[in-house]
Amino acid sequence: MKKLLLVTIFMVTLVSTAQVKLTGIVKDSIGEPLEMANVLAINNKTKKMTSYGFTDAKGRYKLDLDKNATFDVKISYVGMKSSDFEVETKEIDIVKNVTLYEDNMLDGINIVSKMPVTISGDTIIYNADSFKNGSERKLEDVLKKIPGMEVNDEGEIEVEGKKVGKLMVDGKDFFDGDTKLATKNIPANAVDKVQVLKNYGEVGQLSGVQNNEDNIAINIKLKEGKKNFWFGDVTAGGGDSDRESLYLFQPKLFYYSPKYSINFIGDLNNIGEVAFSGRDARNFGGGFRAPSNNSGTSINLGGNNSIGLLTLQNNRANSIESKLAASNFSYSPKSTLDISGFAIFSNSTVETLQNTSVLYTDPSLGIPDENTESKSIQDTNSGLLKFSVNYKPNVNNQLDYDIYGRMSKETQNQDFFSSNLGNIDQIEKGTPFSINQNFNYYYTLNEKNIFAISAQSLIQDEDPIYNAILQDKASYSDTGDALGLDDMQSGYDINQNKRVKTNQIDAKLDYWNVLNDKSNINLTLGTIYSKQNFDSDIFQRLDDGTEFDGTPTINNGLDTNNIDYRFTDVYLGTHYQFKTGKFTITPGFTAHLYNVENNQFNIDYVDNFFRVLPDFNMRIQLKQSENISLNYQMQTQFTDVNQFAKGLVLNSYNSIFSGNPILENALAHNASLRYFSFNMFNYTNVFAALNYNKRIDQVTTNAEFIPGSVVSVRSPDNSEFANESLTFSGRFQKTFRKYRASVNANLSYSKFVQEVNSNISNNENYTQNYRASFGTNFRKAPNVTLNYSFTLQDLDQGQRRTKRYTNAPSVEFDAYIWEKLTFRTKYSYTGLTDGTSTLNSFDFWDASLIYRTNKDSKWEYQVKATNLLDTRSQSSANAGSFSVNTVDYFIQPRFLTFRLIYQL
Repeated sequence: MKKLLLVTIFMVTLVSTAQVKLTGIVKDSIGEPLEMANVLAINNKTKKMTSYGFTDAKGRYKLDLDKNATFDVKISYVGMKSSDFEVETKEIDIVKNVTLYEDNMLDGINIVSKMPVTISGDTIIYNADSFKNGSERKLEDVLKKIPGMEVNDEGEIEVEGKKVGKLMVDGKDFFDGDTKLATKNIPANAVDKVQVLKNYGEVGQLSGVQNNEDNIAINIKLKEGKKNFWFGDVTAGGGDSDRESLYLFQPKLFYYSPKYSINFIGDLNNIGEVAFSGRDARNFGGGFRAPSNNSGTSINLGGNNSIGLLTLQNNRANSIESKLAASNFSYSPKSTLDISGFAIFSNSTVETLQNTSVLYTDPSLGIPDENTESKSIQDTNSGLLKFSVNYKPNVNNQLDYDIYGRMSKETQNQDFFSSNLGNIDQIEKGTPFSINQNFNYYYTLNEKNIFAISAQSLIQDEDPIYNAILQDKASYSDTGDALGLDDMQSGYDINQNKRVKTNQIDAKLDYWNVLNDKSNINLTLGTIYSKQNFDSDIFQRLDDGTEFDGTPTINNGLDTNNIDYRFTDVYLGTHYQFKTGKFTITPGFTAHLYNVENNQFNIDYVDNFFRVLPDFNMRIQLKQSENISLNYQMQTQFTDVNQFAKGLVLNSYNSIFSGNPILENALAHNASLRYFSFNMFNYTNVFAALNYNKRIDQVTTNAEFIPGSVVSVRSPDNSEFANESLTFSGRFQKTFRKYRASVNANLSYSKFVQEVNSNISNNENYTQNYRASFGTNFRKAPNVTLNYSFTLQDLDQGQRRTKRYTNAPSVEFDAYIWEKLTFRTKYSYTGLTDGTSTLNSFDFWDASLIYRTNKDSKWEYQVKATNLLDTRSQSSANAGSFSVNTVDYFIQPRFLTFRLIYQL
């Protein structure tokens, strides 16, 4: 690691001393500086671009050029005649000022097409070939080399510190705008331009009255040779390990034309390359079309009723088999109508092995710490379908309709050992599904009056089944007595059926009155109606196969649930937006009439109340790409039917839950302050955000542990203490010449109070995460990226304070050799300690070698090795409500695969 760092520093010093600077000022004919003028230098001998840049607010530009060479320098600006001149470099820096004159002919198309970066309003266009060196295979490889862009391990894209919410290809949504499927699958050689669309909005009619500053979309422009033809690649491969034979088959096919597009992504492998995980399926939705409800009402409709499958990465499982078939289409029969949709079917079979050390909140309460071992086999089948229509008959009318369905079949079989309760077999099953519909209509009466109608509906059905078989009956006897189980059996076979049905409608009417070009008034009339039905039943299966429904000795003998829950919100909101100088200010409030009721065991619980929720937004536009924003919003937070159900529910073998029918809503104050700056003159990106949240009457979960046991009965209640959290995130990133450096910091503090065994537990959690990165971006020379991450978790829970330190350095190497070989390798180390001793340390080393006979060849041959050091486990630390957990995951061994890739 140290040697690589020294080599990198040496390379930086060597290249830096072999260049001179060309600087100057660009002005117009009356002497005013021109900001964001394009500056480009082309080497006369090689005819290749050497350096490029932009002028800053004072018209200044700066180019780094090789010594003792001759360059053609081109300076262009929209609406101006370009300036071309020749520069011959020696040993000293050069200063050259330029004046540009108006040119109505705008004959700058050829220059613009060669520019690495061009700017047009809120759109930044990157010429992809200007950032490629030949080693790129997928879209993510291209994006990572563009200044101001980052792609994380999950395929999420950030531009200038902001997360990209939608990705399109030639103006058409790619799988509902999902960035992961795009970055991991679109071939790099098909990409011509990358268009970054700032202040992006789906509805042009609302661009002048809505705040879209944080909305960023990316449009991938394809090369001409990739249009009206199928393109993509097919990968097939295999290998061997000490466990089994390995296989891989991945067809990725795309077709684009002006009227329609078709995409197909397939994946079949058993080497842990999960193309579409269960977490991806649950989070999938993408795009901006469905307007968010910012009325101040926050209602949680569950999501905790499905099986608690692990959100796995490929290095956190002992074995993974993955299958995926995904297709996306778009069709434009005429210019005013777009029809699109997708279908995604996936299956994953995952085997996990893990050991967990659990330290509970307060040793003085008599709760014993616990060590567990588990082996789980998870099988998940997911299906997602969507159909969308977008109709724009003219500039004054737009209609959108979406219907989106998801369904899954999930099972988990788990062999579990607890140091306190012995051997436990756990089986979980579920076949949840949901259907979402979204309707939006926008009408512009005239330039002063704009209307919008939106409505969303949700139908959701969840049916989780839980079964726990406890072989060591004696260790569970106190819990068995509490649940009213028959203790004359060889063990305890506990079962639970649960069903949660949800129907919700969310509709609103918006009206904007545009007072002038600097102010408007927005009125909103809306309603939310939610209905949920909850049924559950706990029973014991006896040794003879019959079912026994015992009566608990706790919770007033209630172990079944049948509850109807209704929530209604009718609201009226008003907001006034005005601009003055650099300030855009939007104060407003929303008045709500709430009705919450639940019926169970023939008793009605009703809560009606009226509340006014203010909100405020202020944005200060310091420069074109520098701003400060301040936000405040008061929210009313509501929980779902699960928290109200009085009967007992088994969340797991050691967690029994009983709801509270008289729960009240919580009131939250949310405030945030953010600073953002991206300077294209020197490619410096600075982002900082401070967020504060205070929740009054927050619903918290209290626990009563059975004496001497890790089994608890948990119940929700409104806390009489305010819960608070404060977070800070910051980033500094700079690109200079062929190098990029970044420093990130994320700090968080949270304070909350819970009741454990009738004792108040004051919890304070501190988390610090720091990340630093330095990398090169050469066109021909090999590239190296050095990363370092440090995390401190300081958890003060009750009478126990726990600290966990994680150090994680890594290095990546990428080389394109002889225009035939691409070599990539990555090494990472992670050490987890408690400050005095090492809890675990592990390292990973992956490498791949790709060979192509020439750059035009359609065939590639790849050797890929994962986990070359044959590391067998890794660790992580996390905090629960009542405990701190350290988990060791047993992972896949060393895999070596050979792959054949054919490009269409």
